[in-house]
Amino acid sequence: MRGAARSWLAAARVYGDRRVIAILFLGFSSGMPLLLTLSTLSIWLTEEEISKTTIGLFAMIGLPYTLKFIWAPLIDRLHLPLLTRWLGRRRGWAILTQLGLMVGIVGLGGSDPAGNAFAVAVWALVVTFASASQDVVIDAYRVEILEERQYGAGAAMIVAGYRLGMLASGAGALYLAEAVSWFWVYAAMAGLMGVGIVTVLVNPEPDLPAADDAASPLDDPMAWLNDAVIGPFAEFLRRGGWLPILLFVLFYKFGDSLAGVMANPFYVEIGFSKSEIASVSKIFGLIATLGGGFLGGLLVVRAGIMQSLLWCGLLQMVSNLMFAIQALVGHDIAMLSLTIGVENIAGGMGTAAFVAYLSALCNVAYTATQYALLSSFMALARTVLSAPGGALADATDWVTFFLVTTVAALPGLLLWWWLMRRGIVPEMARAAAGAEG
Repeated sequence: MRGAARSWLAAARVYGDRRVIAILFLGFSSGMPLLLTLSTLSIWLTEEEISKTTIGLFAMIGLPYTLKFIWAPLIDRLHLPLLTRWLGRRRGWAILTQLGLMVGIVGLGGSDPAGNAFAVAVWALVVTFASASQDVVIDAYRVEILEERQYGAGAAMIVAGYRLGMLASGAGALYLAEAVSWFWVYAAMAGLMGVGIVTVLVNPEPDLPAADDAASPLDDPMAWLNDAVIGPFAEFLRRGGWLPILLFVLFYKFGDSLAGVMANPFYVEIGFSKSEIASVSKIFGLIATLGGGFLGGLLVVRAGIMQSLLWCGLLQMVSNLMFAIQALVGHDIAMLSLTIGVENIAGGMGTAAFVAYLSALCNVAYTATQYALLSSFMALARTVLSAPGGALADATDWVTFFLVTTVAALPGLLLWWWLMRRGIVPEMARAAAGAEG
């Protein structure tokens, strides 16, 4: 027992590494802008008596988060005047996007929703575009600066920082709005981008392959386009087993996503109040998710990515059964706390292991583009594939619905078992690590 305890303590030391700690602050910088164009902005628009139809249309402003893989090749390979020479390509792009966010957030806060809703929309689009671009840079930086054994811890830190950033721009912004005008709320949020800027400035540029710096779009535009845009996808497709790998990326968190899309309607329908949902699902749930993320990161260090994905996937599947039990029990706060605790810990562990795996799949010559593509593909389970969840819930009772979501986790697990048996998983990762791009 003492040997096992020492082994886990040794694994936990990964969180003390300066590079891993830096990812926490970059995660904060990544998560902070999100709610400023979503729920926080919608409350401001409501106070200004903007119509619900107009507020609903503001959801389209989030499109850059879905489409970021389109311009990720530019961020992956394009050099910036002065900034690249001064800071390096990753840090130069990070500073540019963060400065863009500061300008966009202040511009959004200085807009007048009642007098010019179009200007608000334009500034909000500036924020989401800069935010999505910052995500591309930070994801690439995280993969490149960490060793593979640190990917799980890095995934846990990026998720933790992201959630804390959302807490600042969500609850924090609303508390501040009680005391000052919306302009000063958004100005304060722009100031918080300084966390990311300082983190970038005090940390090193990752070592990148020399081939990354060879091509220039001015010297030979077609050659540069082929290398920067076509190259990342072609390199991935040349590896063995790319199709089952992509199917696994699509389905690994499908059951979790299908249950999550109907979680809030389920809580309301069985009798929980808004304050009960907020206290247990949001506040306690956030703590459980962060705890799960850190546990998942430890498991990746201790057991490796392959075993961690298997065990975390099984936990995610079993956690959906807790919702079925909740449906049988009905309105019970203690049971809800247990359900949320189990589901969010399992989900946090699964996310940490999964993000570590996606990181391992990326060839460092094309990190930004390949990670943006994989994360966009992963998001399909959360959006398109989970969309019929409401119709399924209407057609069944809640117990049956959550039993179906449990079964929906099986395809991803079976794919992973098959990939492990065929040896495709380590082969794919070795190809990413060894390819020259």
